[in-house]
Amino acid sequence: MQFIRSLLFSAAMISSTLLITLLLVIFSPLPFKFRSRLGRGYAWFIVSALKVLCGIKYQVRGRENIPEGAAIILSKHQSSWETYALQLFFPSQVWVLKRELMWVPFFGWGMATLKPIAIDRGSGRKAINQIIEKGKQRLDAGIWVTIFPEGTRIAPGEHKRWGIGGAVLAESSGYPVVPVAHNAGEFWGRRSFLKKPGTIQVVIGPPIETKGLKATEINRKAEDWMKSTMAEISSIETKSSD
Repeated sequence: MQFIRSLLFSAAMISSTLLITLLLVIFSPLPFKFRSRLGRGYAWFIVSALKVLCGIKYQVRGRENIPEGAAIILSKHQSSWETYALQLFFPSQVWVLKRELMWVPFFGWGMATLKPIAIDRGSGRKAINQIIEKGKQRLDAGIWVTIFPEGTRIAPGEHKRWGIGGAVLAESSGYPVVPVAHNAGEFWGRRSFLKKPGTIQVVIGPPIETKGLKATEINRKAEDWMKSTMAEISSIETKSSD
């Protein structure tokens, strides 16, 4: 039964991805806010289909911590689930992601219309400068910036040293950082076809005011909060790969 449910969900996800890509490309000349709403509708469909077909629900704590105005989201990255769900919890946002995702047929074409900050992660300082320049542009326009500081999906119970890009953007721009912890990987694992029913726990942390702080201090504050919160909500003991 779990296989059949997962198969039905995959079919729904693929068909809806093809449809949203077509719509985003067609409406690409329209304002970003309109395209962002289309993207949010698609995200709502995916999260809802996952609930109905696979029995994966979610609970969110800390919504009161979401500040007025734009901010930088530093989120745990265990699954594909959070790439959809974060759009439902926060205002219009863009993502910092690896440039190669723009080359993925259909998905990449649609993503390209949503003003992502696509970087070459192997380019070192050049990638950081891209994050700073384009991130400031998005934030000043009132658009949130979402960053997964571990850089890639990490299996539950593992922790990878954080990249500095999000913290450098926060230091340079002065915009607050909002950390987000969750255990989605325990239900929709990376590279996993089968989905496990259950309730994902999501915690939105208190915003970290970044004015006057160095990037290393910003990262430390957010990472310390993330580690303690993950220990609270995860059923798997965390092992650091630092």
